[in-house]
Amino acid sequence: MPKPTSKDQIIETAQTERTALEQYIAGLTDEQLNRPNIAGDWSAKDVLAHLIEWEKMVIKWYETGVKGKVPAVPSEEYNWGQLPQLNHAIFLKHHDRSLADVQKDFKSSHKKIIKVIQSIPEKELFTRGHYPWTRNNALAAYFVSATSSHYRWARTLLRKGLKSG
Repeated sequence: MPKPTSKDQIIETAQTERTALEQYIAGLTDEQLNRPNIAGDWSAKDVLAHLIEWEKMVIKWYETGVKGKVPAVPSEEYNWGQLPQLNHAIFLKHHDRSLADVQKDFKSSHKKIIKVIQSIPEKELFTRGHYPWTRNNALAAYFVSATSSHYRWARTLLRKGLKSG
């Protein structure tokens, strides 16, 4: 899929991938969504919680950057070389949540990140290094990573895991 070059493309691609993921999930039973070890140790519910957490993190990075501060990216506890550890911490944080709770947050989190993207001026999204914390990257890359790319990854992971399980 080509890299978005406008805010409208970011939103359109995010909505398209999200719809595909939601349609796939809608065809699953609660048992399938809660079944452990679909993606490593994770259930489908855990994958959804992972998406929520990454959406929240990107929003937090942006909101911190807008205030002129430099956020800890990806987190206070982990650097980019420690993504497996960060993702495991996310798993542990959300693993015991109910499916209904995760599903509710899954819907609201997506609405919030789309609203945030809509509020950002296009120039800020695509000017490399506009915020010091993005270094030489465009802000858009972080939002694409947390939305359309992540939704596509999740759908592929779940489809593969549920086929073999």
